[in-house]
Amino acid sequence: GEEEIWTIAQDGLTPPEQLTKGGSAQRYAPEWSGDGKKIAFSDKDGKVYILIVADKKLTQIADAPRGQVQDYEWSPKGNYLTFSYPGTNGFSSVYVYDTINNKLNRVTDQMFNSFNPAFDPSGDYLYFLSDREFAPQISSIEFNYALNRETMIYAVALRKDVKNPFPPESDEVTIATEPTPPGDDTKLKPEDELKPKPQDEKQPQPATSPSPSPTPASTATPDPTRKNVPSPKPETIDFDAITARVTRIPLPPENYGGLTAKTGHLIYFVGAPFYYGRQSDRQPSVRIFAIKDRKETILSENVNSYSLSGDGSKLIYGQGAAYFLMDATPQGVTSKKPVSTAGLVAEINPTEEWNQIFGEVWRRYRDWFYVPNMHGYDWAKLREEYKAWLPYVAHRSDLSYVIGEMIAELTVQHAYIEGGDFNTPARPRVALPGARFEIDRSANRYRISKIYEGQNEEDIYRSPLTEVGVDIKPGDYVLQINGEEVTADKDIYQHLRNRADAPVIMTVNSTPNLQGARTISYRPITDEGNLVYLDWITANRRRVEQMTGGRVGYIHVPDMGANGIREFIKYFYPQLDKEGIVVDVRANGGGNVSRMLIERLRRKVLGVNYSRTSDLANTYPDGVFIGPMAAILNENSSSDGDIFPYMFREAGLGPLIGKRSWGGVVGISNRGGLIDGGGVSVPESALVNTRGEWIIEGYGVDPDIEVENDPKSVVAGRDPQLERAVQEVMKKMSASPAKLPSRPAAPVKTN
Repeated sequence: GEEEIWTIAQDGLTPPEQLTKGGSAQRYAPEWSGDGKKIAFSDKDGKVYILIVADKKLTQIADAPRGQVQDYEWSPKGNYLTFSYPGTNGFSSVYVYDTINNKLNRVTDQMFNSFNPAFDPSGDYLYFLSDREFAPQISSIEFNYALNRETMIYAVALRKDVKNPFPPESDEVTIATEPTPPGDDTKLKPEDELKPKPQDEKQPQPATSPSPSPTPASTATPDPTRKNVPSPKPETIDFDAITARVTRIPLPPENYGGLTAKTGHLIYFVGAPFYYGRQSDRQPSVRIFAIKDRKETILSENVNSYSLSGDGSKLIYGQGAAYFLMDATPQGVTSKKPVSTAGLVAEINPTEEWNQIFGEVWRRYRDWFYVPNMHGYDWAKLREEYKAWLPYVAHRSDLSYVIGEMIAELTVQHAYIEGGDFNTPARPRVALPGARFEIDRSANRYRISKIYEGQNEEDIYRSPLTEVGVDIKPGDYVLQINGEEVTADKDIYQHLRNRADAPVIMTVNSTPNLQGARTISYRPITDEGNLVYLDWITANRRRVEQMTGGRVGYIHVPDMGANGIREFIKYFYPQLDKEGIVVDVRANGGGNVSRMLIERLRRKVLGVNYSRTSDLANTYPDGVFIGPMAAILNENSSSDGDIFPYMFREAGLGPLIGKRSWGGVVGISNRGGLIDGGGVSVPESALVNTRGEWIIEGYGVDPDIEVENDPKSVVAGRDPQLERAVQEVMKKMSASPAKLPSRPAAPVKTN
């Protein structure tokens, strides 16, 4: 089946009615107009549609040239639909479609990235977000910038007669009326008679009634801050010079998102800044801004989603796995209550669910695969071939296998199906010490053969047995763990299973007996992979230092994600003074930061700067490595780890040494989870060179100099690939030494 628009009665008593047909693309959430006569929706190709419910007439009103449109919203009375999409410059503009004149109008300046429009219920304003704060954050390691908290909230006046929503505030103060002197027969004004007379708190006051007087129902007035107040005026927009009628909401720039409007208020997210590899220093929050008072109130923090009720009175938000409901007012936190999901149950027919998932995955690939010809395969025919296996699927893992085989037919590297409605038992948490053990068979004891050096200054490289106060060294025997005797006839790790959440007590000695033994305590880790990695790259760096007398530097980049950018920053800048450098991307697991690394490696010196008190010059621009380079790759350099060596060569940075890389560079995206919580990744975007040719996918990147790390050499402790890379760098250093210009003679300007 295909994704179509249906209506169904809330009580489920009448049959569903299909409103659209002939769909052949993933569609996004339908949005009812305020008058209930129209529905707007979009699809994966960036097309926006309006559906007339009465006659089922479907009209395409926009086609975004880049990406999808998902922020569409109706005007209060349904005459206009607003949304945003990017232009050829990559910046989004806000548009309004006029359903009366069937015309699409751009209402924001193309020079600024504007998005997330929201109509005010009054019909006077259109609010939107726009990136217009250009005071950047400056890096502390090099003179470079990054934008953060650059978004502001704006209001467009929809007609020329609309007033400024935030006129200058008066600084006048109210003067209290002086009490009437005794004997003065001046009468109070009628409006003053309604005000309570001032009372002197120092004087005794008449007792008040213990029971409050009820307010007659006829005098009660609705609270306009709780629900949207519809405008009695006709709904019209004057598009002439509309981009000039913009007012900034008096709020500081932030990471705003999820903007909605209700009568008298704006509600929105304030997101946390994004860090690669660590948590932000603050939590995302949902906030409300009172337009009249010009005050912002935080409604809740650590929020992952929220939705405003149709009448603007209530707000529901998600926090972790829980949901909460509150009044959509600045005082809403006092009405906060959890939404119970205890009674929500669903009956699942696994066979029907697996069939649905199979069809969903097939459609995702049809809709999103990076080339529509599906690499020349008949995708519909392959669906039928593999669909024949569904009657034999007896478990979710069977389904994943069948789907995996189907998508593998496309001969593309990044094709993943994962997760789903089945549980994998948790592995025991082992209290690892960051060490290796060997057996002394004559004593039937374990002893420490190696303690990983680690870098205890960084938590990811913490080596428990090297921390201050832990008295243990290689060669020591482990006699007891947490009071249990340790002998070689039992795996030592059995004593450490399920002990990771508390300090471990070891009894150790330089001899295999308890006489003279000592007790040590260590804080365990649960994964020694980072210590093994650090041990390897540290050995490589020391090898390069020994081979070159410290003249050549070494950087290993483990992936092109958080770990990779951390290691690059950590080791690139301290080695800028080296004469040459080797960049190692063997076993690089990919990611998306290779462009950042290449941009820094390819910087060229345009000049230098000398100051009187410094013997050394600073390069212009900052952070330039001036010496020769070489890169090492191998069969496990993958994805963005394929792209890096390709671009290293394209940028003319130096030779590639090693083995041909993995060869998978069609990038994947997640277009939503599957019905049972599983996931599917579709290869959506592939790399093309400057000559307009597809590159790397299915083949990899050839080295300039092929070198095999053969088993004999590796067992002997050698690394032929690294050794050859160092030789190539040293050769270039000898042929053409790189030096900065020396300090010129001081100028004399007396003539």
